[in-house]
Amino acid sequence: VPVWNGLTDQWHPTQMLADVLTMRDHTAKPLSEVCVCYLGDGRNNTANSLLVTGALLGMDTRIAAPAALQPTPAVQALAADLAVGSGARTTVTADIASGVAGADFLYTDVWVSMGEPARDWDQRIDLLLPYQVNATAMALTGNPGVRFMHCLPALHTVETGIGQEIHVRRGLDALEVTDEVFESPASVVFDQAENRLHTIKALMVATIGAPA
Repeated sequence: VPVWNGLTDQWHPTQMLADVLTMRDHTAKPLSEVCVCYLGDGRNNTANSLLVTGALLGMDTRIAAPAALQPTPAVQALAADLAVGSGARTTVTADIASGVAGADFLYTDVWVSMGEPARDWDQRIDLLLPYQVNATAMALTGNPGVRFMHCLPALHTVETGIGQEIHVRRGLDALEVTDEVFESPASVVFDQAENRLHTIKALMVATIGAPA
């Protein structure tokens, strides 16, 4: 029976297929002219994969994250090597304003990933709250057509158990993205989620091979 490993703690390649399709759906630019900036925990599997995938495809890909949560030197080196061949631009920075400037897409993910202990929440919130995708971050792009992406699930309200717990402990109504952005016309998160279905089906067709 064929088995596909869709993600690991370090990489999330199937998400990237959906993400690139979503970007192509929502911009007329060729990928070589598309700029995407990921804000938040820049060491997780989504951020790692976005940086490397953007480098492979010749995109302008940026990670805006505090120094302690930036991609490892090995991941950055891999992206830089791929960028040499594709003409991509890769940037890792702690500066939000320069990271998002001119971006076509802002992307984020939850601040504590699967398998990480809940005790990490307070430390992550302290580090990452400035990197929340909110109306200010969207405006800082200077691009009125900027779109918002998230691989889901998102903590944008207090309507989940974790959201309620964080609200009680920290008084926050949202974490990595505000509800104002998540529910806005700029948000393409549900198109992105639907594209997981189409791209994973395509991946299976492409790799399962012809019958013997």
